Amino acid sequence: MTAPPFTTRQLEKGDYDQIVRIIDKWWGGPTSALAHPLFFYELGELARVVVHEGALVGFLFGFIAPAGPTGYVHLVGIDPEFRRRNVGTRLYASFEEACRLAGCSRLKAITTLANDGSVHFHEALGWTAEEHGDYAGPGRARLVFTKAIAADASEGRR
Repeated sequence: MTAPPFTTRQLEKGDYDQIVRIIDKWWGGPTSALAHPLFFYELGELARVVVHEGALVGFLFGFIAPAGPTGYVHLVGIDPEFRRRNVGTRLYASFEEACRLAGCSRLKAITTLANDGSVHFHEALGWTAEEHGDYAGPGRARLVFTKAIAADASEGRR
């Protein structure tokens, strides 16, 4: 018997409420401030979750920044028991498609220099990384990931 499929969909209020309860556990430390309600109430249209057997197993908070326009990935969390099961890939694919349909020309995400897992993940999905010194303030370099995406071909036909 095969396992029920994973479902990727838009974030709902109940999902957000669950995320703020479990994010510190999933990330292994205090991180809940990064899941600010702004990412549900004001910027939640592009936020995504992955559900398996009725349980939330991953989330992505992202939005469209006006410059570009650019789809920006702010925060991703995956249940530790579901890592390396393509949950992150599903989240990113859904987000990328929504950004493409909205007319974005590129995607962007940021991480710390020591986050090897994030580097390998983004590179495997075709993103490029560039180090930016002082990106997050003096002495706080970051890796900035970018990925060009094709605009929705149907946009010009509307």
